[in-house]
Formats: sequence, C-alpha cells, structure tokens
Amino acid sequence: MNYQKFLSACSKARTPSAIRALMPYLKQKDMLSLGAGQPNPETFPYASMSMTLKSGETLTFDSELFKRCLSYDLTTGLPQLNDWLRELQVKEHAPPCKEFDLAIGSGSQDLLTKAIEMFAEPGTAMLVEEPTYTGVLSFLKSQPVDLVPVDTDAKGIDPEKLDHILTHWPESNPTGKKDQPRPQVLYTIPVGGNPTGVSSTLERKKRTYEVCQKHDVMIIEDDPYYYLQFNTSRTPSYFSMDVDGRVLRMDSMSKILSSGIRIGWVSGPKVLIERINMHTMSTNLQPAGIPQLMAYGLLDKWGHDGFLRHVDEVANFYRERRDVFAKALERNLKGLAEWVVPDSGMFVWIRLLGGITDSNELILQKAVKNNVLAVPGVAFMPLNNKTPCVRVSYSCIETDQMDEALRRLATVIREEAKSSN
Repeated sequence: MNYQKFLSACSKARTPSAIRALMPYLKQKDMLSLGAGQPNPETFPYASMSMTLKSGETLTFDSELFKRCLSYDLTTGLPQLNDWLRELQVKEHAPPCKEFDLAIGSGSQDLLTKAIEMFAEPGTAMLVEEPTYTGVLSFLKSQPVDLVPVDTDAKGIDPEKLDHILTHWPESNPTGKKDQPRPQVLYTIPVGGNPTGVSSTLERKKRTYEVCQKHDVMIIEDDPYYYLQFNTSRTPSYFSMDVDGRVLRMDSMSKILSSGIRIGWVSGPKVLIERINMHTMSTNLQPAGIPQLMAYGLLDKWGHDGFLRHVDEVANFYRERRDVFAKALERNLKGLAEWVVPDSGMFVWIRLLGGITDSNELILQKAVKNNVLAVPGVAFMPLNNKTPCVRVSYSCIETDQMDEALRRLATVIREEAKSSN
C-alpha cells in the first residue's frame, strides 16, 4: 500500500530524535558511550521492587531489569514486554501481514491521539461511528478535520451506510463541502462499543473491511474491550483479517490489568508505527519504565496461556454484572426506555422514551438532583446532535445498588416525559 497518501503534512515532517535514534546502540556489546545524557542510576534512591498479588504470591523483579526501567529506554517500550505482546498478537490474531510492527504507549489514548494526528491533514474528513467514544471525539474536534458519522445498530457499524457515504461523496458530505477529499480513515470500536456496548458481528466486520478495500480506507481498530467478550469464543478482529496492511490496531491493559498503569500498544504496518514512534520521540519520549516492568513481570510469570485464563475470568466477572444489571433494567425502565443488552464490555446505551428528545439537561440538572448519574448522549455524538440517549455503566456500582440507581433514573424519566407531553 501507498501509505504516504494517508499521512498528514505534520506527520511527514517528523524526523527521528537525533539522541533517541542512538539508543539501540547503547546495548551493543563492548560499546563505550560518551553520548548519553542520562542521569547516572547510582544516584537513584531505589534499590529493588516487589509486589504482592491477590493470590498471595510475591513477585520480585530482576535487579538489572529494575535498574534499566529506572532510566531512559527505547521509544517502542521495554523490549521484553514488546516481544511478549508481539507473541500475543500472533497467538490471538494470527495477522495475515506477518511483517507488522508494535509499539507500547502510555495507555492506548496516547497512541490513539498520535495515530489521529498522523492522519489528520487540515481540510480533510475522517469517518467515525455514531455514537462513539467521547475521549477520542474531544481530541478529534481539536484537529483541523471534519467528522463524518457512520450509523451503527445492534450489530455494530453499518457497512452499507459506510459504502453509501464513500460511493456518493461529496454529495454525502454532512458539511456540504463539495471540494473536500473523500475520507481515507475510519475510526471504529468494534467490540463492546463505548458508549453502546454493542459489538460488530463477524459478517459486519468482513463487509466493512471489504468496503474499506474498495475505497482504500485505513481502519483504526480501537479495541480495549476485545478481551471482555461474553460469548464462548471471541469474534475475530479486523487485524486478523487484514491482508492489505490497512488496519492500525489499538489494545489496552486498562480493562484487564489496571487502568492506572497506563499501558497500551499499537500493532500495524511498520511505516505507520515508525511515524507514531517519531511522535513519541519528540513528546513523552517513551512509555514509563516502572509500569511496564509491573506488567511484564506478571505477564512473564503467567505466560500467554495464564494471561488468557485471567482475561476469561475478567470477562466472566463483567458478564455476571451485566446479567444482574439487565434484570434491573427490565424491572425499572421497561416502557420508559429502550436498550440492547450488551454482549461485551461494561456499558449500556439507553434511549429514553415518552417524547424526550434531549437527555442533556435531564441528566445534568434533574438526575443529579435526584442523586443518580449517567452520561448524556450528546457527549458521544460526532456533530453534537441532540439525542434522547444516555450511557450507563454496570462496571463499578454495587449490584445491590443497581435497582435503586435505576429507580431514581426512572423517576426522572417519568417526570420529564410528563412535562414533555
């Protein structure tokens, strides 16, 4: 593929950091370096590190690896962790493009913003699902690009609507701009969508990939909920069917190990990973060493099979909470709202009935006064359209509080519906 056509001028202008480009040579045998601007680790007050797991086991980290993680290191992340994650991608996804590359970031949000900037050429447009993750929308709306919403439903993104937009461009352009180039990038959350909780079916994924092949569109596959699928087998990823090298896949430890360690990783074509690495070289330099060591020490102990057993346990945890929450929804909101019971993740997208057209004021003023909180749907709309939808989550609320929270929300919905009519 010709990746140059997808890159923004900003990304093309990035060059490797002169100092960071030398770092791999520091590990070369018998190398004597006068170039390092690193603080001498002998001055660091830390001597060793160990952690106690919930199992009661103590994890003690290799002293040399610990010492390494206290210092500046490679832009792409701790090599041992990078290799472990690369092996995981091969084991789990078996990507057709064997020459993919991988880089670790400070959470997948770090890598997502860098990927978006890499593609965000001023004056162009980018395809996004509607609704979609507000954290990415916040960044996208700061970029010099227009957003083109693509409809979703209970089966995920609608590939026929995607094809219609691209086939009939620029007439299908929501901005009305007739001279704007056709979008070249699609951002999608294919599993446990945030905010919808909906996952794209395998058939939808295959068709969406075909549409992107037809129109030569890159896919940013943002998949933090991939391992939180509740069915017995996980639906294959776009990365697993990417014969062209048009998928840039984002993964995260936030939902399966810890959200605070801020570790994500991006997999995809070497040319694009190289561009992201150049961005990192000139901003945060590298992912933090100690969180990477925490993750690697545990993952190395578990092995890939142990990791997969762990994520199955995490998925079961959320599935059980989903089941309790789904019953609570039926008891409290039946007739007041509509929803799709999620098959992945931790969210439910609720459409309020009773003539309600905008959930924003209802949540931020009336629901808050009634001591119940949800996220107004407008936060997830690419073009800030009013919507009667709200996002609710069952991830952290105590199961014995679910009914009460939904009862409070139901009270507010009834009052709003009465005033609307």
